[in-house]
Amino acid sequence: MPPSRSRRRAPAAKAPAPRAVRPDPAGMARAVRDFLTAAGLDLQDVNLVDTPTRVADVWANGFLDGYGRTPEEALGKTYPAPADSSGELVVVTDLRFHSMCPHHLLPFTGRAHVAYVPGSRVVGFGRIGALVDLFAHRLILQEDLARQVARSLARVLGSPATACILEAEQACLRLRADHQRDAVTHAEAYEGRLRRDGPLRRELWARLGARTGAGR
Repeated sequence: MPPSRSRRRAPAAKAPAPRAVRPDPAGMARAVRDFLTAAGLDLQDVNLVDTPTRVADVWANGFLDGYGRTPEEALGKTYPAPADSSGELVVVTDLRFHSMCPHHLLPFTGRAHVAYVPGSRVVGFGRIGALVDLFAHRLILQEDLARQVARSLARVLGSPATACILEAEQACLRLRADHQRDAVTHAEAYEGRLRRDGPLRRELWARLGARTGAGR
């Protein structure tokens, strides 16, 4: 009879480290100016004179501002979970987000559906949207965005089960190559009890199916 092997538990997900260097809007504007010049464009054109500064501002404050904060800061104040909430799903759907693909620096936009089972702590619904934006406002793949949200909820709230399902329209897919203009991409991430395809996940997808046009 072969010797029994003890199972090793997977290491807990570490909190992603915030970026060490703050954005340099002036340097970003210079880089945009150089890019447009290299593209053969006339920066004296009335429509391009202020473009480098505008691009630097929207990138620093709308696409990269997620690097400067932690999941704990995004979730804010947490509260003790009610004693009778054990095993019950908390679901927030249709959280609008925008992000930027790191491969081609093209945007993707969509909806996030986030769920968790209360463990030791709970959080206000609005803070879940803030957590999605924290990671979305970085250069990140859609799959990694879903994974970071699910893992952070599990870690910060002590949740035994979390999920993040993302539906998005990817500019790099819709505007490039074969021009799949109607394509919608889906990414799912599960932690804890929701990793298993059991009753809890089926309950989640029963709630989401009508909204996403999908089911599990």
